[in-house]
Amino acid sequence: MNILVLNSGSSTLKFQLISADIDSIEQNAEDRLCRGLVEGIGGASTITVHIRKQPARKLSAQLADLSAALDYLVAWLANEPSLPELESPSDIHAVGHRVVHGGETFTASAVITDEVLQGIDACSDLAPLHNPLNLEGVRAAQRIFGRQTPQVAVFDTSFHHTLPEHAYLYAIPYPLYAQYHIRRYGFHGTSHRYVAYRYRVLNNLTREQTHIITLHLGNGCSAAAIRNGNSVDTSMGFTPLEGLVMGTRSGDLDPAILDFVASKENLSAKDMDALLNTKSGLLGLSGVTSDMRLLEQKSKENDRRARMAIEVFCYRAKKYVGAYLAAMGGADAIVFTGGIGENSSDVRARICEGLEYFGLKLDAAKNSQASGTESRISKDDSRLDAWVIPTDEELLIARDTLRCVEGLPHPS
Repeated sequence: MNILVLNSGSSTLKFQLISADIDSIEQNAEDRLCRGLVEGIGGASTITVHIRKQPARKLSAQLADLSAALDYLVAWLANEPSLPELESPSDIHAVGHRVVHGGETFTASAVITDEVLQGIDACSDLAPLHNPLNLEGVRAAQRIFGRQTPQVAVFDTSFHHTLPEHAYLYAIPYPLYAQYHIRRYGFHGTSHRYVAYRYRVLNNLTREQTHIITLHLGNGCSAAAIRNGNSVDTSMGFTPLEGLVMGTRSGDLDPAILDFVASKENLSAKDMDALLNTKSGLLGLSGVTSDMRLLEQKSKENDRRARMAIEVFCYRAKKYVGAYLAAMGGADAIVFTGGIGENSSDVRARICEGLEYFGLKLDAAKNSQASGTESRISKDDSRLDAWVIPTDEELLIARDTLRCVEGLPHPS
């Protein structure tokens, strides 16, 4: 089955085309036909396409909206000689969509029907910047491929539906939760679920034997406590703003700061939202960049604020690891993923430093060599292991799409 995976943004469209069947999934051997990104939708757009292992190709086109971008992309792929698997749009057999928010309604991936579309739309109040765009991607795909091509929604929030009530409730008047569904939802669920799955495959474990803490560290960052294979706590909350320090998001802070800063700086609620989401985090602390690679370079050049930003970032992550070890009654491993988690040995070392009390013995040589590969980076006699496992959200979306379309159960 040729599955087109779509991640629709305000001016971008991330995509992958993956050929998969149950046998290839079980062998972790799906065929990635192509992947890429459409940027600048709404005007002069740039399309970057990687076909298998060929060098990246850069295309340009005037694309007025997401529908036009998908039209262009599908037509180009269907006419590309190096993709013989795709002679026409009908050779795309299913479409999988990343959908940010499933609320309390969607606890698993779902074949998209009119009822599912209504449910996603009903969650737009919880994710006004994301769900409407995800819906736009679904409707564009329905127009291009027709209703006969099945589509599947894979929700960022669904992996965290197993959070117990004491973990997802906020200590605010309960009627606010009952009426407005204000609670911890968690995000990055597709990433946390994928790396937890790969961890248990690599260690020949069942789901019930999987007790780990996963750290998705990238421009967006989140931690998840996974016990018996289920998410029992996670750092992102009602929105993706809560939790760890991120590229441009503040993470946890005293709520009273909002009113204090707003009154001092004469900022509106919208201004404060923008400040905390787009001007804070690593960028706000360093005053220079949200890119950890540049911050590490500047730190080596004795840039005090760059060094401070890295220290705050790692300290906050370490605090969450400690909290989750307490909440879970211990764990077997910490798993690093995401762009920073997979590639920064220094960040991993800083977070692991001080966790020796819990039995973690980091292997410095293994840690320095691990970059974007599945690797155990703790010593052989470490009671608490540390791993690097690259995430692959698009692959998991493709797998969920195939299983939903064919009516197959998800692996336990």
